[in-house]
Amino acid sequence: MPSTHLDPIPLLEALPRRMSHVVLPWAQRSPDAPALVEGTQTLTYAELASAISTSQTWLKGAGVRPGDRVMLLGENSIALAVLVLAIGGIDAWPLVANARISEREIEAIGTHSGARAVICTCTTSSEAARHAERLGLHNQTIPGLGSVAVSALAADAVAEPVSEEASRQVGALIYTSGTTGTPKGVMLSHRSVMFTAAIGGVLRSFEPDDHVYGVLPMSHIVGFSSVLVGTLMFGACLELVPRFTAEATLQALKSGRVTRLQGVPTMYQRLLAVSNGTLDCPNLRSIGVAGAPLDLTLKQQTEAAFRLTLHNGYGITECSPTISFTRMDDPRPDTTVGPVIPGVDVKLVGQEDTEVQSGGVGELHVKGPNVMLGYYRAPELTAAALDANGWFNTGDLARFDGDYLHIAGRTKELIIRSGFNVYPPEVEAVLATHPAVAACAVVGRKVPGNEEVVAFVQLRAGEHATTEQIVAYVGERLAPYKRPAEVRIKDALPATAAGKILKHELAKEAEAPSV
Repeated sequence: MPSTHLDPIPLLEALPRRMSHVVLPWAQRSPDAPALVEGTQTLTYAELASAISTSQTWLKGAGVRPGDRVMLLGENSIALAVLVLAIGGIDAWPLVANARISEREIEAIGTHSGARAVICTCTTSSEAARHAERLGLHNQTIPGLGSVAVSALAADAVAEPVSEEASRQVGALIYTSGTTGTPKGVMLSHRSVMFTAAIGGVLRSFEPDDHVYGVLPMSHIVGFSSVLVGTLMFGACLELVPRFTAEATLQALKSGRVTRLQGVPTMYQRLLAVSNGTLDCPNLRSIGVAGAPLDLTLKQQTEAAFRLTLHNGYGITECSPTISFTRMDDPRPDTTVGPVIPGVDVKLVGQEDTEVQSGGVGELHVKGPNVMLGYYRAPELTAAALDANGWFNTGDLARFDGDYLHIAGRTKELIIRSGFNVYPPEVEAVLATHPAVAACAVVGRKVPGNEEVVAFVQLRAGEHATTEQIVAYVGERLAPYKRPAEVRIKDALPATAAGKILKHELAKEAEAPSV
């Protein structure tokens, strides 16, 4: 099913050769306009262009070569943003890892990627400083950027081939968050990241006077592409926030400086809880959500509090990430993730490898300039996900209602109960309407000759509900085969730094007896 409306061809042709180049026109056109803000520090577009150039010189002098992987450990900051762009600008591969992940994950990613060097941006991240000390890194000063901690060069690191073409040169190596267990290194080209950033900005009517609250981490693709590259591409100002707190976000919104806010569902849940449903956002133009399923109750509550439409979207790291999102001029009352973006084709594939007709549920396959180059050092995984004709299998189940895409769940998370398909998001949507439930997740559990539904819930602060009450509540609202066989109440659901619930952990927990 092809996308419509905006013609992507002129947009693709206008993209620069490298992501760092998106800054240059604004450094000429509006050199004194703020580009990046971090606390009390501001870099104008002229200063940002200069910082990128200086950092590129420093990187080359430090021995970083084109085709090298450079691992950046930190949290959102000016230093991290500048280094991301500088590394890609000398044709090395930036690999951003959130400093809050475990030592085991950092070592696994560093080893798998064959990183030439590790750089920690420690000034805004105590976790990055802790990793730098553990790894024995040495403090160095990058002129115009400040102090960073740097490893010795890995003598055995092999540089990858370099392509002049933006569509073939890796601009970001993003390791997936591991919600299914094992992280994979996703190779995204400069063009793929810029394409989704440009499409998003055009269709959301981004302007140079926009001020984006950048709390989504750059170590994840939405924070990297839509937030970092997308903001700078349109000459707007990006306020870099190391980590989300509801109180700080509310203060930023109340100040009137923020015009755009992009988050994950759990972020909006926390904002509503702290604000008691009353928000003061005098200059906020748009709010968006992605990264996890959105339930209708949260959407309605958020829209009532913000007095704005909560725009939903869908993407995946392997698609840089955007596949679809709702349009500014077409607000939706449901939880659709909107029409597919221009320039991208999709199809729904059934169990017999045949295309599913409109209205039916099938596995979503995607083809377009947003699709990854492949998984790094994993040709068998690449071949399993990306066919010879360029179609990428997202592993997500979806359906269309006209042009509007709806996500039904993950293929691997589909629960087959007594021969009937149970889609976890459908059960989660009902659970989320319970007044005591703050967050929930549904997984399947194997039983002899069948599967059953197990629900995990986290209660709102100050609320009380028993498992029996929750079971009775959803039992009145779901068909018998969709009803949870068990509900478990937890203090908190396991989640990644980006707010994605770790269902593979819950699936393992569901197999163990409840304590």
